[in-house]
Amino acid sequence: MSADMSIVSLITNASVLVQLVMLLLLVVSIFAWTIIFTKSKTLKTARQELASFEDRFWSGGDLARLYEQTGNHSEVRGLERIFKAGFKEFVKLRQQGGPDQMAIVEGAQRIMRVNLNREADSLETSLQFLATVGSTSPYIGLFGTVWGIMNSFRALGNVQQATLAMVAPGIAEALIATAMGLFAAIPAVIAYNRFRTDVERLVSHYDSFVEEFTSILQRQAHTSLGEK
Repeated sequence: MSADMSIVSLITNASVLVQLVMLLLLVVSIFAWTIIFTKSKTLKTARQELASFEDRFWSGGDLARLYEQTGNHSEVRGLERIFKAGFKEFVKLRQQGGPDQMAIVEGAQRIMRVNLNREADSLETSLQFLATVGSTSPYIGLFGTVWGIMNSFRALGNVQQATLAMVAPGIAEALIATAMGLFAAIPAVIAYNRFRTDVERLVSHYDSFVEEFTSILQRQAHTSLGEK
Protein backbone atom coordinates (compact mmCIF):
# COMPACT_ATOMS: atom_id res chain seq x y z
CA MET A 1 0.00 0.00 0.00
CA SER A 2 1.41 3.40 -0.92
CA ALA A 3 1.91 6.16 1.57
CA ASP A 4 -0.98 8.14 0.14
CA MET A 5 -3.32 5.18 0.65
CA SER A 6 -2.14 4.19 4.14
CA ILE A 7 -4.76 3.98 6.89
CA VAL A 8 -3.23 6.89 8.82
CA SER A 9 -3.07 9.04 5.71
CA LEU A 10 -6.67 8.27 4.78
CA ILE A 11 -7.88 9.20 8.28
CA THR A 12 -5.89 12.43 8.47
CA ASN A 13 -7.03 13.48 4.98
CA ALA A 14 -10.69 12.76 5.65
CA SER A 15 -13.15 15.61 6.05
CA VAL A 16 -13.77 17.04 9.51
CA LEU A 17 -17.21 15.45 9.82
CA VAL A 18 -15.90 12.01 8.85
CA GLN A 19 -13.06 12.40 11.36
CA LEU A 20 -15.57 13.28 14.06
CA VAL A 21 -17.57 10.18 13.19
CA MET A 22 -14.42 8.07 13.43
CA LEU A 23 -13.50 9.65 16.77
CA LEU A 24 -17.00 9.00 18.13
CA LEU A 25 -16.85 5.36 17.05
CA LEU A 26 -13.38 4.97 18.58
CA VAL A 27 -14.57 6.35 21.93
CA VAL A 28 -17.69 4.18 21.84
CA SER A 29 -15.60 1.11 21.03
CA ILE A 30 -13.26 1.80 23.96
CA PHE A 31 -16.22 2.14 26.34
CA ALA A 32 -17.77 -1.04 24.94
CA TRP A 33 -14.60 -3.08 25.40
CA THR A 34 -14.20 -1.71 28.94
CA ILE A 35 -17.73 -2.86 29.75
CA ILE A 36 -17.11 -6.24 28.11
CA PHE A 37 -14.06 -6.98 30.24
CA THR A 38 -15.68 -5.65 33.43
CA LYS A 39 -18.98 -7.47 32.91
CA SER A 40 -17.21 -10.71 32.01
CA LYS A 41 -15.33 -10.61 35.30
CA THR A 42 -18.47 -9.67 37.26
CA LEU A 43 -20.54 -12.53 35.84
CA LYS A 44 -17.75 -15.02 36.37
CA THR A 45 -17.56 -13.98 40.03
CA ALA A 46 -21.34 -14.22 40.34
CA ARG A 47 -21.32 -17.79 38.99
CA GLN A 48 -18.57 -18.78 41.40
CA GLU A 49 -20.39 -17.23 44.36
CA LEU A 50 -23.61 -18.97 43.33
CA ALA A 51 -21.94 -22.39 43.21
CA SER A 52 -20.14 -21.80 46.50
CA PHE A 53 -23.27 -20.73 48.39
CA GLU A 54 -25.42 -23.52 46.96
CA ASP A 55 -22.86 -26.05 48.18
CA ARG A 56 -23.01 -24.60 51.69
CA PHE A 57 -26.79 -24.22 51.69
CA TRP A 58 -27.57 -27.76 50.53
CA SER A 59 -24.93 -29.36 52.75
CA GLY A 60 -27.63 -29.88 55.37
CA GLY A 61 -26.29 -27.47 57.96
CA ASP A 62 -28.32 -25.32 60.31
CA LEU A 63 -29.83 -22.29 58.57
CA ALA A 64 -29.26 -20.03 61.57
CA ARG A 65 -25.58 -20.96 61.61
CA LEU A 66 -25.33 -20.39 57.86
CA TYR A 67 -26.94 -16.99 58.36
CA GLU A 68 -24.36 -16.09 61.00
CA GLN A 69 -21.54 -17.21 58.72
CA THR A 70 -22.57 -14.82 55.95
CA GLY A 71 -21.25 -11.28 55.91
CA ASN A 72 -23.16 -8.06 56.40
CA HIS A 73 -26.13 -7.52 54.10
CA SER A 74 -24.37 -4.64 52.34
CA GLU A 75 -21.29 -6.79 51.69
CA VAL A 76 -22.86 -9.97 50.31
CA ARG A 77 -24.22 -10.35 46.79
CA GLY A 78 -26.26 -12.70 44.68
CA LEU A 79 -27.85 -15.76 46.22
CA GLU A 80 -26.23 -15.13 49.59
CA ARG A 81 -27.84 -11.70 49.80
CA ILE A 82 -31.27 -13.11 48.85
CA PHE A 83 -30.97 -15.83 51.51
CA LYS A 84 -29.80 -13.41 54.18
CA ALA A 85 -32.65 -10.97 53.51
CA GLY A 86 -35.29 -13.71 53.48
CA PHE A 87 -34.08 -15.53 56.61
CA LYS A 88 -33.69 -12.27 58.54
CA GLU A 89 -37.25 -11.23 57.68
CA PHE A 90 -38.57 -14.69 58.56
CA VAL A 91 -36.92 -14.66 61.99
CA LYS A 92 -38.04 -11.10 62.68
CA LEU A 93 -41.68 -11.75 61.80
CA ARG A 94 -41.73 -15.01 63.74
CA GLN A 95 -40.34 -13.30 66.84
CA GLN A 96 -43.08 -10.68 66.59
CA GLY A 97 -45.60 -13.48 66.97
CA GLY A 98 -48.97 -13.92 65.34
CA PRO A 99 -51.07 -16.96 64.48
CA ASP A 100 -50.79 -16.63 60.69
CA GLN A 101 -47.62 -18.54 59.84
CA MET A 102 -48.27 -18.24 56.10
CA ALA A 103 -48.16 -14.46 56.40
CA ILE A 104 -44.69 -14.78 57.92
CA VAL A 105 -43.51 -16.95 55.04
CA GLU A 106 -45.08 -14.65 52.45
CA GLY A 107 -43.36 -11.68 54.07
CA ALA A 108 -39.99 -13.41 53.80
CA GLN A 109 -40.73 -14.36 50.21
CA ARG A 110 -41.59 -10.75 49.28
CA ILE A 111 -38.29 -9.55 50.72
CA MET A 112 -36.43 -12.20 48.76
CA ARG A 113 -38.23 -11.15 45.58
CA VAL A 114 -37.24 -7.53 46.14
CA ASN A 115 -33.60 -8.50 46.59
CA LEU A 116 -33.78 -10.82 43.57
CA ASN A 117 -34.98 -7.92 41.42
CA ARG A 118 -32.15 -5.75 42.72
CA GLU A 119 -29.61 -8.43 41.91
CA ALA A 120 -31.07 -8.81 38.43
CA ASP A 121 -30.88 -5.04 37.87
CA SER A 122 -27.27 -5.06 39.06
CA LEU A 123 -26.33 -7.90 36.69
CA GLU A 124 -28.02 -6.15 33.77
CA THR A 125 -26.15 -2.89 34.34
CA SER A 126 -24.46 -1.63 31.14
CA LEU A 127 -26.01 -4.33 28.95
CA GLN A 128 -28.30 -1.76 27.39
CA PHE A 129 -25.27 0.28 26.37
CA LEU A 130 -23.82 -2.73 24.55
CA ALA A 131 -27.14 -3.29 22.80
CA THR A 132 -27.24 0.36 21.74
CA VAL A 133 -23.67 0.23 20.43
CA GLY A 134 -24.42 -2.94 18.51
CA SER A 135 -27.52 -1.52 16.86
CA THR A 136 -26.40 2.05 16.12
CA SER A 137 -22.65 1.91 15.39
CA PRO A 138 -23.01 0.52 11.85
CA TYR A 139 -25.42 3.33 10.98
CA ILE A 140 -23.12 5.97 12.44
CA GLY A 141 -20.25 4.55 10.38
CA LEU A 142 -22.48 4.41 7.32
CA PHE A 143 -23.37 8.06 7.80
CA GLY A 144 -19.67 8.96 7.77
CA THR A 145 -19.17 6.84 4.65
CA VAL A 146 -22.08 8.42 2.78
CA TRP A 147 -20.85 11.89 3.70
CA GLY A 148 -17.29 11.11 2.57
CA ILE A 149 -18.40 9.59 -0.75
CA MET A 150 -20.70 12.53 -1.34
CA ASN A 151 -17.79 14.94 -0.88
CA SER A 152 -15.66 12.86 -3.25
CA PHE A 153 -18.24 13.02 -6.02
CA ARG A 154 -18.79 16.73 -5.43
CA ALA A 155 -15.06 17.27 -5.93
CA LEU A 156 -15.23 15.38 -9.23
CA GLY A 157 -17.71 17.92 -10.51
CA ASN A 158 -14.94 20.53 -10.62
CA VAL A 159 -12.71 18.54 -13.01
CA GLN A 160 -13.23 17.85 -16.68
CA GLN A 161 -11.94 14.27 -16.70
CA ALA A 162 -12.44 11.95 -13.74
CA THR A 163 -10.22 8.97 -13.11
CA LEU A 164 -10.27 6.13 -10.58
CA ALA A 165 -7.06 7.46 -9.03
CA MET A 166 -8.86 10.70 -8.22
CA VAL A 167 -11.91 9.17 -6.57
CA ALA A 168 -10.31 6.13 -4.91
CA PRO A 169 -8.70 7.92 -1.91
CA GLY A 170 -11.94 9.74 -1.03
CA ILE A 171 -14.00 6.56 -1.20
CA ALA A 172 -11.38 4.59 0.75
CA GLU A 173 -11.25 7.11 3.59
CA ALA A 174 -15.04 7.16 3.72
CA LEU A 175 -15.25 3.37 3.94
CA ILE A 176 -12.99 3.42 7.00
CA ALA A 177 -15.92 4.92 8.91
CA THR A 178 -18.08 1.90 8.02
CA ALA A 179 -15.28 -0.46 9.04
CA MET A 180 -14.94 1.29 12.40
CA GLY A 181 -18.69 1.11 12.90
CA LEU A 182 -18.61 -2.64 12.35
CA PHE A 183 -15.55 -2.97 14.58
CA ALA A 184 -17.49 -1.34 17.40
CA ALA A 185 -20.78 -3.14 16.74
CA ILE A 186 -19.76 -6.77 16.22
CA PRO A 187 -18.04 -7.34 19.61
CA ALA A 188 -20.84 -5.44 21.36
CA VAL A 189 -23.54 -7.65 19.83
CA ILE A 190 -21.66 -10.87 20.59
CA ALA A 191 -20.96 -9.77 24.16
CA TYR A 192 -24.54 -8.61 24.72
CA ASN A 193 -26.01 -11.94 23.59
CA ARG A 194 -23.57 -13.89 25.72
CA PHE A 195 -24.04 -11.73 28.81
CA ARG A 196 -27.82 -11.71 28.41
CA THR A 197 -27.83 -15.51 28.42
CA ASP A 198 -25.55 -15.61 31.49
CA VAL A 199 -27.75 -13.13 33.37
CA GLU A 200 -30.92 -15.06 32.53
CA ARG A 201 -29.34 -18.27 33.83
CA LEU A 202 -28.25 -16.63 37.07
CA VAL A 203 -31.65 -15.02 37.63
CA SER A 204 -33.31 -18.37 36.90
CA HIS A 205 -31.11 -19.97 39.59
CA TYR A 206 -32.04 -17.18 42.00
CA ASP A 207 -35.73 -17.60 41.24
CA SER A 208 -35.58 -21.36 41.79
CA PHE A 209 -33.77 -20.83 45.08
CA VAL A 210 -36.45 -18.42 46.28
CA GLU A 211 -39.15 -21.03 45.61
CA GLU A 212 -37.15 -23.83 47.26
CA PHE A 213 -36.20 -21.74 50.27
CA THR A 214 -39.82 -20.61 50.65
CA SER A 215 -40.86 -24.26 50.88
CA ILE A 216 -38.24 -24.83 53.57
CA LEU A 217 -39.50 -21.83 55.53
CA GLN A 218 -43.06 -23.10 55.23
CA ARG A 219 -42.04 -26.41 56.79
CA GLN A 220 -40.21 -24.59 59.56
CA ALA A 221 -43.23 -22.39 60.19
CA HIS A 222 -45.57 -25.39 60.45
CA THR A 223 -43.09 -27.15 62.72
CA SER A 224 -42.94 -24.14 65.00
CA LEU A 225 -46.75 -23.98 65.04
CA GLY A 226 -46.95 -27.66 65.91
CA GLU A 227 -44.54 -27.23 68.78
CA LYS A 228 -46.73 -24.51 70.21
